[in-house]
Amino acid sequence: MRARLAGAAALCAALTVVTTPQAVAAPGAASAPHDVVTWAASADRLGEGTPGLAYRLVVRTSAGGSDLRVRLSNAFGDRPLTLDSVWAGIQRSGAALVPGSNRRLTFGGAGSVTVPAGATVLSDALPGRRPAGASLVVSLHSPDAAGPATGHGMAMQTSYTARGDHTAEEGAANWTGTTGSWFYLDAVTVRTTDRTGAVAALGDSITDGWQSTSGLDRRWPDYLARRLQRTGSDVRGVANAGISGNKVLADGAGQSAVNRLDRDVLSLPGVRTVFLFEGVNDLKAHTGVTAADLVAGYRQIVARAHAAGKCVVGATIAPFKGWSEWDSAAEAVRQEVNSFIRTGGEFDAVTDFDRILRSPYDAERMLPVFDGGDHLHPNDKGMQAMADAVDLTALACARRSER
Repeated sequence: MRARLAGAAALCAALTVVTTPQAVAAPGAASAPHDVVTWAASADRLGEGTPGLAYRLVVRTSAGGSDLRVRLSNAFGDRPLTLDSVWAGIQRSGAALVPGSNRRLTFGGAGSVTVPAGATVLSDALPGRRPAGASLVVSLHSPDAAGPATGHGMAMQTSYTARGDHTAEEGAANWTGTTGSWFYLDAVTVRTTDRTGAVAALGDSITDGWQSTSGLDRRWPDYLARRLQRTGSDVRGVANAGISGNKVLADGAGQSAVNRLDRDVLSLPGVRTVFLFEGVNDLKAHTGVTAADLVAGYRQIVARAHAAGKCVVGATIAPFKGWSEWDSAAEAVRQEVNSFIRTGGEFDAVTDFDRILRSPYDAERMLPVFDGGDHLHPNDKGMQAMADAVDLTALACARRSER
């Protein structure tokens, strides 16, 4: 385990975005513009790429701002990927866009871009203001996609596909296919004042939104984004870095949290705080992971986030009695890990999701009104209760880099 953690610390993904920690501006100080992530979805392997296929990807932004950019990922590709047409517009309904909203994105002034294997690329800024909470549509086409495709498997959102390059079209006529995944797109940023920051939620299927209502943006980070907008917090951007089945320590459903931290979280611009809510998949898999192992993983994530100038909020592991893999041994590890999260002093703040979601009649089980039906994943009400439990003041971090 120590060797695995040491190896993860040395992992360095190829990135085109370099960020520096953002300090909170002093009262009365000039507020310079900077880029902030407004949407993100962690990259993973998505089967084989399909040449000549176009994707119309629907995403919900969080922070508003100008100069929109998209980040395209070939992180898991084994060969270069060419994207010869990338457009951004606003959804009207289904695959149809608001007339006049679709605009071409460029890369170093060119209309196409080739993304090296294992790398990401960032588009040029698209002039104009983008509101908060918009249904952004990114349309892209690759003439030569092949080999392992990169994307996010469980989008909980319907996107669309077309044969051939129809990315410039605002109508839906040629977008006859559908997909429940996001391909090649892993982040969207906007430019706003340096008072505005973001939070990145590092998690598993609960953060990814499983058992929330598909297509309605009812994952707990979505509810959190809307709450941040209503309260006028300086933290406006919310990046969802959840992957269904993900573990803190072991690769499998996506790279482990310790292995993907740099690419999926620390590389995102404007992030002030990492919200860490993972661990249930490690302990319920019965692979011999102990509380000490999980604590070591948490400590590594905290240390690396602190070194990058970020604060870290730790969330307790939620109850899951009734799920097929639950047993008393896994429950004992959960209780021990949660005790560390609450009292260990490792995190800058703690959100007690266990306390919020558990039944008062059986503390090992989720409250039925919050249970999505499988005794592990909360429903929409549970997701909202989780978002409402977050202390918003804990997200506005001004920690400086130790590097």
